[in-house]
Order: sequence, then structure tokens, then C-alpha cells
Amino acid sequence: MTVPKTADAVFEDGWAPYLTERDRAVLSATSWAKQAPFGLGSRPLVVAVDLYYAALGLPRAGIVESVADWPSSCGDAGWEVVDRTAPFLRAARDAGVRVAYFHATPPEYGRWNRKPAPALAPKPRAVDGNAIVAEVAPADGDIVLQKIGPSCFFETPLDTILRAGGYDTLLVVGEATSGCVRSTVVDACSRGYRVGVVGDLCFDRFEASHWVSLFDLNQKYADVITARAATEYFQADTRRGAA
Repeated sequence: MTVPKTADAVFEDGWAPYLTERDRAVLSATSWAKQAPFGLGSRPLVVAVDLYYAALGLPRAGIVESVADWPSSCGDAGWEVVDRTAPFLRAARDAGVRVAYFHATPPEYGRWNRKPAPALAPKPRAVDGNAIVAEVAPADGDIVLQKIGPSCFFETPLDTILRAGGYDTLLVVGEATSGCVRSTVVDACSRGYRVGVVGDLCFDRFEASHWVSLFDLNQKYADVITARAATEYFQADTRRGAA
């Protein structure tokens, strides 16, 4: 099963302002520029990356306002993605596609074992910043794992889960497009999996990082597709049974 032959216009329009004249010349020349989609397989797993409160901030607010209290927040743009992600995850489950959530460990472990500057020191909060947000809370049968680095593969059982379950495709959503999403996609490609980055269900703290990362991932490691295209893809595959 494949995806549309070209990136959706919403993505091409999104990353176009960040491409230079030289970039466009390379794309139009005979080169390593992507000419056709890589395609998806027949058994996907949805990977939801870092949909936790610290990445969004609470209450909902614009990013400049939000980062004053939640330094790692992506603000309202992230919340807009969360609202689009919730029905997508329900549709995946309804189609028999399993969902795996990954979120960061507490800061005393792993890569984040750094003492924050006083201005960024943790504050008492009504919610745990590492908790997955309620709007996209895991359901029965979902996989929920913590990670200690950017990639969902790094020192987690994800690869074992994929191989044991016969999965050949990852559909990746979440944040940050330029960080944990990107590193997960590169690691998945390196392990031979097909990858669909659901571009309208990914977000980042910086707009430039988001759009350039989508462009780069689509060129090298994955097919950047819309939530609608991803939903049509897994709903059309009648060969898939529940995990």
C-alpha cells in the first residue's frame, strides 16, 4: 500500500518559504531529490511521541505566554494538534491499529539529568508535567512506555514489540518535529521500517524547525502525510487484524 505521489499541498506550502533558490534548483535538477513516495507497509503501529503537559503548558495559551510558566511548552499550536490527534487515535483503534505512547522519564534520569537554571527550576503544579494529556489519554490495549533519550527506540523495547507483532510500518505523531519525532523516524528507517510522519499531527516549539524537519524527513526517511491520508490508509487495509 502506498501514499499519494506527492506531498500534500499543505506541507509543500508550509516548507516552501524556508527553501532557498539553491534548494529549489537542486530539487528541480537530476539529483538525490525524492521523486516518488517510499510507501507504507501492511501492518502499522501508531507511535505517539511526547504528548505530555510539559510540552504543551496548562492552561492553554499562546506560546510566548505559556513558556513563561512552562519553558518547554509549544503553546496553543501544540494544543491545536492535540485536538486533531484525539479523533485520529480513536479512528486507528477502531480500525484495529494499535497505539504506542512514549513520554519522557522524570528529569533525574537519562539525558535530562541536568540541574536547571534558577529561572527554569521546576515549579509546583496542579498536574505532572510528564503525564500524557487527558485529551489523548491512552486507552485499554495501548502501549505506554517511558524513554530516556530523544528516540523512542533508545533503550526501550520498541524494536522488540514491532518485530514480535509483525509490524512493518510506523505512523508517527507528536513532538517535537525537529527533536524526538525526527530521531524516532531516523532510527525506524535505519532499522528497515516504513514510516509515515503524520505532518499535521506533529508540532514544534519553532515554526522553522517544524517545517524544515518535515521537508527533510520527507526527502530522506519517510513519507509526510496528512491525518486524513493516514486514516484512509489504515481503514482500507482489510488484511489487518487486531494485535
